[in-house]
Amino acid sequence: RPADLAGARIDGARLMILDTIGMEDLRDGPRAGFEDAVARLADAGAVIERGAVPTLRRAFDLAGALFTADAWGWWGERIEAAPEKMYFQIYQRILAGADVSASQYLRAWRELRQIRSDYAAATAGYDAVILPTSPIAPPNVDRLVADEAYFRSENLLALRNTRVANLMGLCAMTLPTGTPSAGIMFNAAPGGEARLLRLCSAAAAALA
Repeated sequence: RPADLAGARIDGARLMILDTIGMEDLRDGPRAGFEDAVARLADAGAVIERGAVPTLRRAFDLAGALFTADAWGWWGERIEAAPEKMYFQIYQRILAGADVSASQYLRAWRELRQIRSDYAAATAGYDAVILPTSPIAPPNVDRLVADEAYFRSENLLALRNTRVANLMGLCAMTLPTGTPSAGIMFNAAPGGEARLLRLCSAAAAALA
């Protein structure tokens, strides 16, 4: 059913800025947009604190094996049939999944489930965890095509903050901050979509 957004309020909402990974290496535009949005949410009555989940770093270490193995398991046969149709750098990344063993994959998932428990415990007292949607603004397209090292660094940064929700199994929503190409992302517990939609409806009104 559609979420009931009537009477949604931001005042009194408890929000946690995720200092682990999410606030690192921010470019000027995304940082300015996020900080301005946080200030406006606080002015509207949100209670905003900072927090960290140190084991989240280990989840990012596990992501390479988990994501590539999943990708290769789902699409490997199709990719092998016509590898030239895929951008080479992405092809190489997914191809690495063919070398992930079943025991590596299962051990990684076992460890990731524990990290998810750590994250849930650290964030349980908050209505949402917030962070910049992306630490970078859109990169230069011509340089992305011509410079492999630049593509790798910018691509991984562009994917990094949204990966928190992917790895932790969360629901998430992004709102514009008013700064071009700079969003603020709200992450909430699994299954919390209706509550998150209500929260973000009120937050969007405060940020308008």
